[in-house]
Amino acid sequence: MSNRLFQGVVHQMREAIDRTIGVIDESMAIIACSDLGRIGEASDAVGPESFSIQESFVRDGFTYKPFGSRPHSEYILFVEGEDEQAESYAALLAVSLSSIKQYYDEKYDRGNFVKNVILDNILPGDIYLKARELRFTSDVSRVVLLIRISTRTDISAYDIVQNLFPDKNKDFVININETDIALVKEIRVGIESKDLEKLARSIVDTLSGEFYTRATVGIGTVVEGIKDLARSFKEAQVALEVGKVFDTEKVIVSYDNLGIARLIYQLPTTLCEMFLREVFKKGSIDSLDQETLFTIQRFFENNLNVSETSRKLFVHRNTLVYRLEKIKRLTGLDLREFDDAIVFKVALMVKKYLMANPVKY
Repeated sequence: MSNRLFQGVVHQMREAIDRTIGVIDESMAIIACSDLGRIGEASDAVGPESFSIQESFVRDGFTYKPFGSRPHSEYILFVEGEDEQAESYAALLAVSLSSIKQYYDEKYDRGNFVKNVILDNILPGDIYLKARELRFTSDVSRVVLLIRISTRTDISAYDIVQNLFPDKNKDFVININETDIALVKEIRVGIESKDLEKLARSIVDTLSGEFYTRATVGIGTVVEGIKDLARSFKEAQVALEVGKVFDTEKVIVSYDNLGIARLIYQLPTTLCEMFLREVFKKGSIDSLDQETLFTIQRFFENNLNVSETSRKLFVHRNTLVYRLEKIKRLTGLDLREFDDAIVFKVALMVKKYLMANPVKY
């Protein structure tokens, strides 16, 4: 497509510039030229090293100027002549062609299209029209993984993830901001959650093991249509935020496995505060010291089993019973009763949620 784009500009410029002008690509072939007979011809005047040159140079009666949108040049413009005017023409044309190429890439690039879809920057009615225009396969299974970098190094995490998923037709790596990278991954139908978590684990391990970069990954749900990618992306964001509140030790958090934490996260804070007041009518949860809270946590982890919990805590059974009675006196809830234990467990999560004050999406 760049060939036709450049040829259109060169064709319009040939009357204003009464000289032979053209463009050479990285294969050293002339892809656009005011002399139509030279299109497709191999250029002997430039080599692979010419694309690393920043400034214009002259050879065999022509002035050459490398340009492109990548860190290194992708194309070389040439203008007939070795005089100052030829150099000026080359500089101006290189700027024009580079700007046109950048605009074209932004408008038609699939990666940019996917980024606009997941960030809701494109109208729903335009999504399928744009997908058809870009020959983008719409109805396949995809999932969004959001990779959040928590430690900075000199290595670009974005480049690392891109190298891990080189298939640009199926997988899209998108830079969201300074810390977040989205991976839109095409997957097979019926893939299981554990397989997605293995994929996320491989990313985390590669970043930490080889490049000393710590990261957490949020996994959205699998979607079939392209318009639902925005939902999968938001779910991955929610997974990271909920994990940051309720599962601080986890580096991989799947939206499908958030359980009751997801429900609490969606509640308004006023409703959460009202719930805590109703649950702890006799006394505030803040009246419980750290030792008591630790005991409660271990009691829940051991499925409300007094004997097992006392053994794990290295305390006498009667000591644990005394602590549970103390909690009952302070809060009115007997944790040995299943219903009271559920209420208390939810109340602890709600308290944790209010203290964290997480960002909502």
